Amino acid sequence: MKLRRLLILFAVLAMVAAACGDSDSGDTTTTTAAATTTTTEATTTTTEPAATVGSPENPVKVLFVPSVEADVIVTGGDVMKDALETATGLSFEVSVPTSYAATIEEMCASPENTMGFIPGLGYVLASNRCGVDVAFKAVRFGWPVYWAQVLVARDSGIETLADLDGKSWAFPDSGSTSGFMVPTLMFSDAGITPGEQVEAGGHPQAALAVYRGEADFATTFFSPPLTPNFDWAIGDEPDIPDDIVSTCAPNEEGSRLFCGTDDAQWRVLDARASARADAPDIIQKVKILNISPEIPNDTLSFGPQFPADVRAQIEDALVAFAGECDDNEDCAWNSSIGDQDFYGWTSIDAATDSEYDNLRTIVDLLGFTPEG
Repeated sequence: MKLRRLLILFAVLAMVAAACGDSDSGDTTTTTAAATTTTTEATTTTTEPAATVGSPENPVKVLFVPSVEADVIVTGGDVMKDALETATGLSFEVSVPTSYAATIEEMCASPENTMGFIPGLGYVLASNRCGVDVAFKAVRFGWPVYWAQVLVARDSGIETLADLDGKSWAFPDSGSTSGFMVPTLMFSDAGITPGEQVEAGGHPQAALAVYRGEADFATTFFSPPLTPNFDWAIGDEPDIPDDIVSTCAPNEEGSRLFCGTDDAQWRVLDARASARADAPDIIQKVKILNISPEIPNDTLSFGPQFPADVRAQIEDALVAFAGECDDNEDCAWNSSIGDQDFYGWTSIDAATDSEYDNLRTIVDLLGFTPEG
């Protein structure tokens, strides 16, 4: 049974990157209710018209899941807010709900005026629950997919997944695709029962829990390192080569984490890089034990009743906002969601609901629901 479920995991996740389908964004339109008056023998009741979505009275709510430091999200989110308001003339409000589950709850509770930057799992759960609809997926340095990784201390003696049995586990959030859901199935199929569980509150925080000895292992997102020849391929070793680990350190500005020499640099892009300010030697202390099969990248999705014309304005503005970075690394996008300490989206691409069908299969296998 364990082998069958593991094969299912690898089979469905391996198909994700090639999945495709027709866009299904619905036929919603902007609706402004007219004032109505109802008269009875005793009373006269007047219903005020609803404020138009995107007006100052009813701003578009931009929701970001709390997968990294909240102040980073708020600062970068305000950069995006300013860019979208300038491009569209609409009003926006940035919010960071307390959890992945709270983000889903907000999108379903306010279906007509919310847009959310949510991971694949969050999208599947929100879509299944109330019809939240995907518009874009993240692209990171050319990759439309990402992975889960298992992190352990280099001196822990942990060498295989089996060694994790009974060990303490730090994860970002119970609603995280790479940080919790995919690892849960991996551990179940490997016959591993973790010991104490620590909900760290974000991917860098989970990595820091291992660095500080607060947990034996952690699960976070993995993005491939940028190699000197930009030639990392699926199947290659995920971690930095052992012979250059000692050289790893943040650059002078503290904005990136590099290993190697100036003429043969490796840049770390997984969750450990986001912890570099608190732990500049994290690569020397924490290693990658294993990674999962590919997972579809996180999404920008809209509430199920979001007005189609307002959505189209926002989509066009986001494409233009990301496109400003094509020939300018100092673009505003890279101070927002493109910041590697934020979500690290180097670009965006159109996404369709069917690309996430295989995650739905895994959710059904696990019977998974996030905790609030």
